[in-house]
Amino acid sequence: MAVQNGKDLLIKVDMIGDGSFETLAGLRAQRLSLNAEQVDVTSLESTGGWRELLAGAGVKSASISGSGVFRDAATDARARQIFFDAGMPDFQVIVPDFGTIEGPFQITSIEYAGSHNGEATYEIAMASAGALTFVAL
Repeated sequence: MAVQNGKDLLIKVDMIGDGSFETLAGLRAQRLSLNAEQVDVTSLESTGGWRELLAGAGVKSASISGSGVFRDAATDARARQIFFDAGMPDFQVIVPDFGTIEGPFQITSIEYAGSHNGEATYEIAMASAGALTFVAL
């Protein structure tokens, strides 16, 4: 697999609930984290005292975060509205040469910052709020 350009990792939001996804404006850095809890079933009978895990058990979750330049575009307004409405629309994360992850996420934080002689920036964080799908590229 060839080295991928970081700008090709995209975070998209469903703009009106009909599957029309648009990239969140102004992002410069994006991050996706996939997690699965372990369920330890080790007992006195475990071979050699090695830990054993229960396959297929545990809670799965994903988190998305990003930071960038505040643009006050339509996607910025959509993200703010989702946050204030406590909505959980579908988001897509496109990972180059890997695939697309899609499903409902809740925006858990939005932060805005700026300095006297610099651009206004923002950071956004989201947590999965239901089952996610994965389509390999």
